[in-house]
Amino acid sequence: MESGMPANLLELEITESIMIESADKALKCISELCEMGINIAIDDFGTGYSSLSYLNKFPANLLKIDKSFIDKMNDSDSSKQYVAAIISIGHIMGFKVISEGVEKDTQFQTLKDIGCDLIQGYIWGKPMPAEQAEKLITDS
Repeated sequence: MESGMPANLLELEITESIMIESADKALKCISELCEMGINIAIDDFGTGYSSLSYLNKFPANLLKIDKSFIDKMNDSDSSKQYVAAIISIGHIMGFKVISEGVEKDTQFQTLKDIGCDLIQGYIWGKPMPAEQAEKLITDS
């Protein structure tokens, strides 16, 4: 069934653990999705068995840093450096980097300072019913 939606407007999030479980099969399927124009995001990066060799082969557009790292990022310099390193690795490999679970202005500012491309989280707003979201958009 076709929706008529252009493939480049679709983004699928795939956890890095899928590469550990069946790397060859996963790469084949993901490559086929990319050929259709679908965007691929590597979700929860750093929480599983991160392997730079798999990451280097992965045909993705976006690397998502898990909220657990963002929560601790401003607690110590080493936590902040860890997030900065993930961002740097993502950029070196040609990915845009998004941080999940940003809830505080201090987190937003740190991520901005260390070069994160995008953020998502409650700092922008909490989930809401469709009708309320539509009203927010149309009233703006």
